[in-house]
Amino acid sequence: VELVESGGGSVQAGGSLRLSCRASGMILSTFTGAAIGWYRQAPGKQREFVSNITVGGTTNYADSVKGRFTISKNNSRRTLYLQMDSLKPEDTAVYYCHIDARLVARRDYWGQGTQVTVSS
Repeated sequence: VELVESGGGSVQAGGSLRLSCRASGMILSTFTGAAIGWYRQAPGKQREFVSNITVGGTTNYADSVKGRFTISKNNSRRTLYLQMDSLKPEDTAVYYCHIDARLVARRDYWGQGTQVTVSS
């Protein structure tokens, strides 16, 4: 299984980006049985939670992105998305997708990270 991320880039403040994360090689039952989400790490800072979708379908967001970011997934494509609108310079970070499949596969998975840079 490999998590393949795409969609990062450089934008000006107020702009939008859409990140994608495809779980290549993951069977459907593992994907749907996992909590899936996004984390980010800015230079000199610890990795932090951004958003996730629980197994039951509940979406959660960090306060810093609530109302601006939207998480979604496509089970048939084994793909997770993060729509980021009204971007701010403080959103600049490497974004990582994460699949917590410990309940169904006894492990979790991390993407390789994709850089998002927001200029003022």
